[in-house]
Amino acid sequence: MSAAQPGADAAAFLAAIVESSDDAIVGKSLDGTILSWNHAAERIFGWPAAEIVGMNVRTLIPEDRQAEEDAIIASIMRGEHVPTFETVRRRKDGSAVDVAVTVSPVRDAGGTVFAASKIARDIGPKKRTLRLLEDSEARLSMLADNMAQLAWIAGSDGKVIWRNKRWFDYTGTTPEEMERGGRQSVQHPDHIGPVNARFRAHLASGEDWEDTFPLRSASGEWRWFLSRATAIRDDQGRIAYWFGTNTDVTAMRDAEERIELLLQEVNHRSKNMLAIIQSLARRTDVARPDFLQRLEQRIQGLSANQDLLVRRAWSPVPVCEMVEVQLRSFGEAASQVECRGPEVMLSPSAAEALAMAIHEMGTNAHKYGALSVPGGRVLVAWTLDEADGARDTAQGGTAPGFRISWRESGGPPVAPPAKLGFGSRIIVDVPRVKLSAQVTTTYEPGGFVWELACTLSAIS
Repeated sequence: MSAAQPGADAAAFLAAIVESSDDAIVGKSLDGTILSWNHAAERIFGWPAAEIVGMNVRTLIPEDRQAEEDAIIASIMRGEHVPTFETVRRRKDGSAVDVAVTVSPVRDAGGTVFAASKIARDIGPKKRTLRLLEDSEARLSMLADNMAQLAWIAGSDGKVIWRNKRWFDYTGTTPEEMERGGRQSVQHPDHIGPVNARFRAHLASGEDWEDTFPLRSASGEWRWFLSRATAIRDDQGRIAYWFGTNTDVTAMRDAEERIELLLQEVNHRSKNMLAIIQSLARRTDVARPDFLQRLEQRIQGLSANQDLLVRRAWSPVPVCEMVEVQLRSFGEAASQVECRGPEVMLSPSAAEALAMAIHEMGTNAHKYGALSVPGGRVLVAWTLDEADGARDTAQGGTAPGFRISWRESGGPPVAPPAKLGFGSRIIVDVPRVKLSAQVTTTYEPGGFVWELACTLSAIS
C-alpha cells in the first residue's frame, strides 16, 4: 500500500490486524449469532471459523454463566460498552478456559447499534501463575503464623513493617497498636535503652543481631526471649530488609539456673559428706579389730541415703522410704523390721541425720540385738502430734511435733554400754544437734529403745 493511497486497502489492513491479534476477536449479531472469528479465537476456543461462524455465541458459555450473556446483550442494546471482566468460557472439547472479556457495540453509518465486537484474552497462564503465587503465599503465611517463634520483618532503617500472628497472639496487641508504640510497648523498661542501642549499632554495621531480653505477654507475664535478626540484601549488596525472630527461652534460663543451684548444692553437700566421712574415720575406734568394717558400713549408710536423695532430686523423702533404704544392707534380717506411721516427708538434711542414726542402730541390732536372732523384732514408729509437740525454744512454747522411736524385742538381753563410743554420738548427738531434738535411749529388759522428739519445722 503506497502513501498515495492511504485508504485504498483500509478494510484489508484492518482485517490483517484482527487476524494477527493474540486476542480472540469475535463479531456477533444482537441475537448472539457469531459473524466473524479470527485465528486467535480458533486457538483459544478450539473451534475453526468454518464451524463456529453462524452458531450462537452461547455455545461458548457454560450453563451456569448464561446470565452474563443476557447482561451483555442488554448493555449493547443500550449502546453501552462492557468493561473488561474475568470469566470462564467453554472450548470445543468441553474444557474450561479462563478469559478476560471486553464487549463493545458496533454501529452503522446512522449510529444505530446492529452488532457487537467481543475481545477475549486467554488469562489461563496468568491465573495459574496467580494461583501458584497465592498458594505459595498461603504456605509461607501458614509457616510464619504457626512457627514457634515470634517473627518480624523490618526495613533497612529497623522499622518493623510486618509481624506474624504468633507475635500478636503472645503480646495481645494489634497491628495498629504496634504501629503506634513499636516493640518498646511490650519490652521491659529496664532493657529498652541498652537493647535499642545495640540494635542500632548492628543496623549501622550490617552484622547479624542477637540479644536476650524480656517481652510482656497478653496476660502481663514477663518472659525471656532470645532475639535475632539477619540482614536481607538486594542484588547490589545493599540491606533491603531485616528478618528477625524472638524465641522464648524462659524455660531454658530457669533450667540453667536450677542446674547452677544444683551444682552449688552438690558442691556444698560433697564438702559436707567429706567432712562427715573424715569425722567417721577419726572417731571410729582404730583399735577395734572391726574398724574397717564399721567404717565401711557407716559410709555405705551415707551412700544409700545420698542415692535416695539424688533419686528424688534433693526433694523431701518419706520417713518409711528412708528407713527401708538404710535396712536393705542387712539382707533377710530387714524383714524383721516393721515400719508404722503416717505419711511424713523429711527434708534432705533431716533425712541425712535420721538415716545415720537408723543405720547405726540397725548395725548394732544386727550384731548384738534383736536382728541377730531369727525371732527378734524391731518396730520403727513415728507420729505427728499437733497438740503436744516438742518444745520450740525459739518461740518459748510448743509447736506441732514429730516423734519417732526404734524399739527392739525378742532379742538377746541388752545392757547399757560400759563406755559411750562414736556410735552413741551418731544415735544421740547428731540428730539432737541437727534437729534440735530431744533424744533418749533406754536398755529395757525386752530390748533397746531409742526415742526422738522435735518440732515439725525441724524436719520440713
